[in-house]
Amino acid sequence: MTSLETIQAYLEEQRARVEEELERLLPPAGEYPPSIHRAMRYSIFAGGKRLRPILCLESGKLFGGDERNLRRLGCALEMIHTYSLIHDDLPALDDDDLRRGMPTSHRQFGEATAILAGDALLTLAFETLAAPQSSQDEDRHPSASPGADAQGSDRGSGAEDSHLRGGMVAGQVVDLESTGRETDAATLQFIHSAKTGAFIRAAVRSGAIAANAPEADVERMTVYGEKIGLAFQIADDLLDVLGSRQALGKAVGKDGNQQKATYPALHGVEQSQRIAAGLVREACEILEPYGSRALRLQEIAHFLLARRS
Repeated sequence: MTSLETIQAYLEEQRARVEEELERLLPPAGEYPPSIHRAMRYSIFAGGKRLRPILCLESGKLFGGDERNLRRLGCALEMIHTYSLIHDDLPALDDDDLRRGMPTSHRQFGEATAILAGDALLTLAFETLAAPQSSQDEDRHPSASPGADAQGSDRGSGAEDSHLRGGMVAGQVVDLESTGRETDAATLQFIHSAKTGAFIRAAVRSGAIAANAPEADVERMTVYGEKIGLAFQIADDLLDVLGSRQALGKAVGKDGNQQKATYPALHGVEQSQRIAAGLVREACEILEPYGSRALRLQEIAHFLLARRS
């Protein structure tokens, strides 16, 4: 096996475990009212790589965190990620018809149900985080009690990861405002770091916090997450130019057609590739104090550039 094949096999193994946990956490499709639960499950089980839960898991494992607890935390993050994709695909935002080779939620169920499915997944994510530890052994989705304590630490994932203060919502707003306009490098970096990078950073940081890592280690992991998060989005920009509809499961070239702010549009393909490679190199260097224990995280960073979807 090549190194790429090795990490792909490992990611597939971990993806399957995340899927099992999500199956336990999501309401059954037939539970009343079935329409919303079918829509929630449709998007959650649409074939994602589960990169954010895996990053959360690997970050926490580096500091001796409990795998079951970390995987549950990662599933909550995946619910939030999926909610963001459902809403991002809506006609008012990116107006996409396909996601991972399947009709987007609003195309499959209608706009109203798609919006509510995203809302429900976001709510379930917080319910999952707030559920008592004992509920982790239950075989169905959690039911949070009013007095349930949130898992994790009072350090939180960091104010800088807030959806409003430099996170997904802020990035989406600036992305919309920049469409069709000339964009400078600083604005473009903000869009990518906020819209995509901040949540990847939060996944890595959350895993370290959940494992009670020392503050200096949490900050080190935060920088790693920040760098791979930006590299991930630059790679996505490049795939929209260089990838295929068959591999990506969605239309390619749409960013250019919509005059979106992207790294290839501003810097060109070759310079964008160099920037992404430099970010991955810097991210791996940050992990050097951990030696071979951080090998998986280094491999994941390199995988982000080598992926074709």
